[in-house]
Amino acid sequence: MKTHNQLTLGVGLKDEATFSNFFLGKNAQLVTALKNTVQGIGERVIYFYGTGGQGCTHLLQACCHAAHQAKQSAVYVPLSHHTEFKPEIFEGLESLNLVCIDDVHLIAGKPAWEEALLHLYNRIHEADGRLIITANVVPKALGIVLPDMMSRLAWAVVFQVQPLSDDEKLEAFIMRAERRGMTLNEDVGKFILTHCPRHMSTLFAALDVLDKMSLAAQRKLTIPFVKKILQI
Repeated sequence: MKTHNQLTLGVGLKDEATFSNFFLGKNAQLVTALKNTVQGIGERVIYFYGTGGQGCTHLLQACCHAAHQAKQSAVYVPLSHHTEFKPEIFEGLESLNLVCIDDVHLIAGKPAWEEALLHLYNRIHEADGRLIITANVVPKALGIVLPDMMSRLAWAVVFQVQPLSDDEKLEAFIMRAERRGMTLNEDVGKFILTHCPRHMSTLFAALDVLDKMSLAAQRKLTIPFVKKILQI
């Protein structure tokens, strides 16, 4: 069996994926629930869902960061990589304080994976552990075939990640830039949001590029510079 440190298969936790670096918008209740679960004073099983780019992976990794800071054992399991390993990857995880499983919809309808997840769920319950799961749809829309697995998911507290408005996306974008030590004025931020796909993950990726290029060129972030670098 692989060690828990190997479970991320080189993906690891992103340094910036913390609660403090997440723009709340209308997700304060979800974030509070996640923090409480990490601390062991909240729900033992949380399931939250959202479409791509809404921050599910960020929040799940933030849970792991918070657990590690609290000297608790935690693991992040990205099922976007499930083809690279076998269902046995779940074995022994119940020994940890917190298990975070990302993109569970990707194993729905796969009997071996569903059964392995069911057994893990039962073992975590018996061990008084905590489990946080993400997906892109509500539990009943997952397409889970195993009835017992569906019944377990029905016990979870379910949240939907609320998308940001355009104004909130701009605030989040400027906040992330400031925390990187970048000066991004509102006009430049609006220009980027107008001309780039509005998924936050895409916008933050663009910010990474701009950060590196502005440092290399010793240039401020202006609209002409952004147009040149992002080719928009």
